[in-house]
Amino acid sequence: MKGFIDDANYSVGLLDEGTNLGNVIDNYVYEHTLTGKNAFFVGDLGKIVKKHSQWQNIVAQIKPFYTVKCNSTPAVLEILAALGTGFACSSKTEMALVQELGVSPENIIYISPCKQVSQIKYAAKVGVNIMTCDNEVELKKIARNHPNAKVLLHIATEDNIGGEEGNMKFGTTLKNCRHLLECAKELDVQIIGVKFHVSSACKESQVYVHALSDARCVFDMAGEFGFTMNMLDIGGGFTGTEFQLEEVNHVISPLLDVYFPEGSGIKIISEPGSYYVSSAFTLAVNIIAKKKYKEDEPLFTSSLWGPSCDELDQIVENCLLPELNVGDWLIFDNMGADSFHEPSAFNDFQRPAIYYMMYEMQDAGITSDTMMKNFFFVPSCIQLSQEDNFSTEA
Repeated sequence: MKGFIDDANYSVGLLDEGTNLGNVIDNYVYEHTLTGKNAFFVGDLGKIVKKHSQWQNIVAQIKPFYTVKCNSTPAVLEILAALGTGFACSSKTEMALVQELGVSPENIIYISPCKQVSQIKYAAKVGVNIMTCDNEVELKKIARNHPNAKVLLHIATEDNIGGEEGNMKFGTTLKNCRHLLECAKELDVQIIGVKFHVSSACKESQVYVHALSDARCVFDMAGEFGFTMNMLDIGGGFTGTEFQLEEVNHVISPLLDVYFPEGSGIKIISEPGSYYVSSAFTLAVNIIAKKKYKEDEPLFTSSLWGPSCDELDQIVENCLLPELNVGDWLIFDNMGADSFHEPSAFNDFQRPAIYYMMYEMQDAGITSDTMMKNFFFVPSCIQLSQEDNFSTEA
């Protein structure tokens, strides 16, 4: 089964009944050991489909706009496009990637907090009109370079305002919103809604209460200036667990009914990223070097580093491991988010191969045969090959 980050033509292996992820990884570890290859990812696209089904079952009133920078591998983007999600893009490159899949501009939002003029102009050229903004400087750039822009005011939430100085990275205060609305009116920039973001690290559900209340205030404020508001973006911050999604829904659902009720014409969207992809990818790496060790100790205080040995390439600072030798393999779960960035221009290390499969679909009652007969369920460019089936023997 083939698949690399830059491959336009990749295949998806369909697993035989009884085969599990461990079997797949063992097969590839064996193959890579024989051929002298190094690290690889295994991506289970079925898990992404299951995550989308979970989203639809729990928060169907909120349309997901997948955060592309989280994982922009072709198979991920294509499966999500086929499932009908929108896309939250941070750059021209990301906008181009999803538009090449036939995604309409209406299903793309430009979310970079600090936008280059050239990229604003690109968004205007390709019809990506919805974008976020949290300050006057950005507003003026948008006004000069994108006459059809539809702006979501990005407001800060309590989880990234309070406490230590400098914690607030992005998002404007509620107090400053009136000034930005005045500026937008003068600049003839169309404000259509509000965005906020609650970090996945935040454990206080009350943050959503305040954020939605603040958003409602901005909607009312905007109405005073004559703006027609029709979109609320509740950001990302979803960990990927069904429990957390249900917990968030339990808090926000009654608030949405009060502040932004169905029938009010307000479209509710969100920006899940790692929610969709984190658990769908497993990384296997092999030991290529090690330093001296103490004999007669069953476990050793260890640190793990990527091949560049740069201080930014430290994977694990401190952990206990048994003695490992060059050629041994380590397996990391939940590696689908923020693991696929471009390699450094200062070295020639190859990016790991990616092998795609459908496994979790079987848990949802969809067999390989059913999948083969229903190409509409996944993008037509994904090759589903019976030859790539795995058995438990190898």
